[in-house]
Amino acid sequence: MVKDLTVGKPSKVLWAFSIPMFISVIFQQLYNIADSVIAGKFAGEDALAAVGASYPITMIFMAIAVGSNIGCAVVISQLFGAKQIREMKTAVYTTLISSLILSGALTLLGLIFTSPLMRMIQTPDNIFLDGALYLRIYIAGLIFLFLYNVCTGIFTSLGDSKTPLYFLIASSLGNIALDIVFVAVFKWGVAGVALATFLAQGVSCVLALFTLFKRLRHFVVEKKPDYFSYMMFKKIGSIAVPSILQQSFISIGNIFIQSLVNGFGSSVIAGYSAAIKLNTFTITSFTTLGNGLSSFTAQNIGAGKTERIRDGFRAGMRMTLLVAVPFFLLFFFGGERMIYLFLNEPSEDALQTGIVFLRIVSPFYFFICIKLMADGVLRGAGAMNYFMIATFSDLIIRVILSFILCKPFGSSGIWMSWPLGWVIGAALSLGFYLKDKWIVKTPILTED
Repeated sequence: MVKDLTVGKPSKVLWAFSIPMFISVIFQQLYNIADSVIAGKFAGEDALAAVGASYPITMIFMAIAVGSNIGCAVVISQLFGAKQIREMKTAVYTTLISSLILSGALTLLGLIFTSPLMRMIQTPDNIFLDGALYLRIYIAGLIFLFLYNVCTGIFTSLGDSKTPLYFLIASSLGNIALDIVFVAVFKWGVAGVALATFLAQGVSCVLALFTLFKRLRHFVVEKKPDYFSYMMFKKIGSIAVPSILQQSFISIGNIFIQSLVNGFGSSVIAGYSAAIKLNTFTITSFTTLGNGLSSFTAQNIGAGKTERIRDGFRAGMRMTLLVAVPFFLLFFFGGERMIYLFLNEPSEDALQTGIVFLRIVSPFYFFICIKLMADGVLRGAGAMNYFMIATFSDLIIRVILSFILCKPFGSSGIWMSWPLGWVIGAALSLGFYLKDKWIVKTPILTED
């Protein structure tokens, strides 16, 4: 299942590699949405609001996991493209050990500071206990989350986008089944939603690790690779740390936005929770295709075939724009039906909040597609400074405008900040790509 992305027609290779990744993210987001749907349908509007209230905090942990994934993926892809197999295996082992230590430390800190974090974002009293309970159970499974994400990054670095798909299908179906049993049958409410995710991620993590080690044995090297390399740790960190900062900064920005939303009451929180899940599903789909382009870019840079990357970028743009069309049509014209997926009898505030959010942001999905594809090339090339400038500009604008516009326009003003941030971020990322800021001299990594 390992695939060399440096040979074959770039557009065909990228499509074949990215489609399983896209299907994977559909299943991944499916069980994230299922948590909210089942909570709202079987435990009520307050349960949906409780899950949603803790969402930006869970996204901080997810951001660190995803950043770690990106760091290892770029370095391992470059090493694999350069056919430096011993160094590649060292990078894999170094990443796993580092991720284990990091996730353990974050688990301890997260459990200690759960309640202060929930207070910080002004969680309403009527959903505070359930929100904190959900968050604690989620944090308890951080080790599974981190190691699974790193395994996924390693598989895609080796050109294998199908193995993560199989794990996600099984994990998603298992999570949904457990959601139904724990919430609809056992009536465990928010705790049942969190436990279902915990168990599904745990099983997927163990299976992914087993498969990864089995796969690595197929790569035979003359000299035994090191299990940990400080030099390799620094190389991975040079990509991972900016990615973690970028992802975390977005999540911290979302916490500020969530604190604004929480000030409008649990009904608005519920409507926002439903809409933001749908929006996250969409953006994550685009981001996953961008990650595919990053692996393609990194492998080809490692092989010294930078001329293939422009063809890859054009193919990636066609893919994401094609994906954006149905999301736009569904959310803009069918927003009410989408919100009813989460709630049987939503209050008018909850319903209108979700509908307005989707109608404001969905027309601008085409701009975020441009940004994420350009980001994919920049990240795969290791041009992290330019990547971070574009992303931080987007986020800073969104957060500032949220605080400014919510005063005259209420909660709708918060949603208005999304489009302008995306447009400016897209302009910056595309500009960096077109000016060849990604054509950097990426040294081949060696242990000697």
